[in-house]
Amino acid sequence: MRTPWHGIALSLILTAVLSACGGGSSGSDDTAPPPPTTPNPTPNPPNDSLPAAGHPGGATVPSDAQAEDVSNPRTIVGTGTAASCTSAAFVAAVAKGGVITFNCGSEPVTIHLHETAKIVNNTGAKIVIDGGGKVTLSGSGQRRILYMNTCDQAQVWTTSHCQNQDHPQLTLQNLTFVDGAASGTNAAGAYGGGAVFARGGRLKIVNSRFFRNQCDATGPDVGGGAVRALSQYENLPLYVVNSTFGGRSDLGNFCSNGAALSSIGVSFTVINSLFTHNRAIGVGANPARSGTPGGGSGGAIYNDGNTFNLRIQGSRMTNNTANEGGGAIFFVSNDRSGTLSISNSFLSANKSEGFETQGLPGIFYLGNGVPQISGSTLQP
Repeated sequence: MRTPWHGIALSLILTAVLSACGGGSSGSDDTAPPPPTTPNPTPNPPNDSLPAAGHPGGATVPSDAQAEDVSNPRTIVGTGTAASCTSAAFVAAVAKGGVITFNCGSEPVTIHLHETAKIVNNTGAKIVIDGGGKVTLSGSGQRRILYMNTCDQAQVWTTSHCQNQDHPQLTLQNLTFVDGAASGTNAAGAYGGGAVFARGGRLKIVNSRFFRNQCDATGPDVGGGAVRALSQYENLPLYVVNSTFGGRSDLGNFCSNGAALSSIGVSFTVINSLFTHNRAIGVGANPARSGTPGGGSGGAIYNDGNTFNLRIQGSRMTNNTANEGGGAIFFVSNDRSGTLSISNSFLSANKSEGFETQGLPGIFYLGNGVPQISGSTLQP
């Protein structure tokens, strides 16, 4: 699928870099805390030694962005021991849908998946997976962890307009996703999303962590080392709340573009979340420069398409990098209808190796007017 950057030549990039965006200078929050220190890494550390979920940004979380009730689960994975929380049990639970919780004992547990867990689209409108803050799902560097695609016939078509339907509504909460990996495409066009790929319906992420997830290293359209989202219902926002992507130098996510979050035409609202050490490692931008494979934009977040909105609230983005544009954020609305706003947030040391918009360190922006920035600090 080649939808981003229709007709946007490299000369336009350079023009935008040289022109001031206006209103994008550092905001009024001069009291933002310093970048977090990095603890000594240990091999495969237990959950409680990893960075916590989220950033204490204090932004208000709307009711529809909050965690879901899981008091009446359809499936409980496990029977009280770590050994009972198997890949097969989790994959089967996801296929059944509904509310899913875990009973894996009192200690944190990592479930190494032997296959990707896949949502079946006709199992009910609401699907919630809640790890209780103790469950890590691992792709072992070999496979994607979770897959939802309303346009994949193998997962059941439920409407005649799979690209714009209100279900399934998937919530991922109190989970850790580690070492997910995605490469290439399948027959349903599912590319990117090393930890999570979600097309259609709606996706919400709450109180969760994403470490060392990856997708293709090159390509102008591929993205989402951690999360790739497409075709969210009626372009309602995909909420990312109190979640961490990276958080330590050895835990960052990486992909050709958008190492943490990547989308085409999807609106993200990011609240009280942390993005550090994520890397867009492609080379050649989009469209790809002659002689290059393309990619390398949006160290943390890659937003592309036409009409969509990106809202960053109460969040922190530091030490993310992009080989091309937007060390922190790459935002291109092809028809200039999309909007970007940043409030009560701190962005610093997000390195754009190729280009960024003047006055917006770590950001490349083409959209409707200028970004709306309030109570925030943007530093080189």
